[in-house]
Amino acid sequence: MSDADGSPRWARLSDARLLEWRICDLGLRFVGSPPARLFDELLRELRARGLVFKPYAWLSTEWFTPDHLTGFAVPFYLAHPRLARLERAQMLQVEGGTRDECLKIMRHETAHAIDNAYGLRRRKSWRQTFGPPSLAYRASYAPDPTSREHVLNLDHWYSQSHPLEDWAETFAVWLRPHGGWRARYAGWPALRKLEFVDALMAEVRAVPPRLRTRAQEEPLGSVDLTLGEYYERKRAYYSEDTSPALDGQLRRVFTAPAPGERRPRAAAFLRRERPALVRSVATATGQHSYLLDHVVREMIARCKGGDLRVPMAPAEARVSAAILLTSLSSQFLYGAHPHYHR
Repeated sequence: MSDADGSPRWARLSDARLLEWRICDLGLRFVGSPPARLFDELLRELRARGLVFKPYAWLSTEWFTPDHLTGFAVPFYLAHPRLARLERAQMLQVEGGTRDECLKIMRHETAHAIDNAYGLRRRKSWRQTFGPPSLAYRASYAPDPTSREHVLNLDHWYSQSHPLEDWAETFAVWLRPHGGWRARYAGWPALRKLEFVDALMAEVRAVPPRLRTRAQEEPLGSVDLTLGEYYERKRAYYSEDTSPALDGQLRRVFTAPAPGERRPRAAAFLRRERPALVRSVATATGQHSYLLDHVVREMIARCKGGDLRVPMAPAEARVSAAILLTSLSSQFLYGAHPHYHR
């Protein structure tokens, strides 16, 4: 149901009331939504490359491309500004919430869809370029930020997480208009992968796909979770693990008080610096803001329980805390991006 101005009634609700709504009752449609307009831009990029392949998209709970389909899912919160605001309030950020980031992810998902459509991973040359597609996905990975073997598209050096993601990221960089990938990656081993994608797409661009589907997996109308339940599960994903080495690493930066010592309490320092720490580390690493915030809150609790103190000047303590947060968050869930996993 909508108000007189055409906006859905739930759009005017408080967060608390909106969280009571079931996702399937929101009445959202992909057609005409903000991400649909960017999807049309994606299709124009494919046409500009001469590709006859066209993916399709639908709304679901996250970004994903099922292995047996030639389309991909887009998270529902991108379909309405009110839901994007709720996502930010609940998760501290909106993945795909900007034009540039949304198109990056759509290009990435299109790579998975075109792989499904033509069975590209079954080619020997594909496996020689990207590695075995049957390799098991890991819940976490430790990327090398200095590597030039992989392109840079999504955060977390995501192309290093799996051969299928290496393919998808390379395709996304290749597809981006005016990306200048030849100049950008000149001298990088990753250039060989981009040239492989360029040659492969020249080979299949006019060939009808082997597989064409229109099915949708986990469409929005089938999701009977309330928004509150959805965010409870989503937050649990980012909060499910606590590093057993946390206390030891904390004590490398913050120290127990000596008798009669009046150094600042580490818990109070971290509480005050928490917003700036989360922002700076999220910007530097691309790690999810909710995960970083969770780790800082855990750091605060452990520092309070151990009555740890700040043994250095504030400026030095900020740098040390940022380094520690980067390290600890990588141990909690390094680079895990359920939104991009297939």
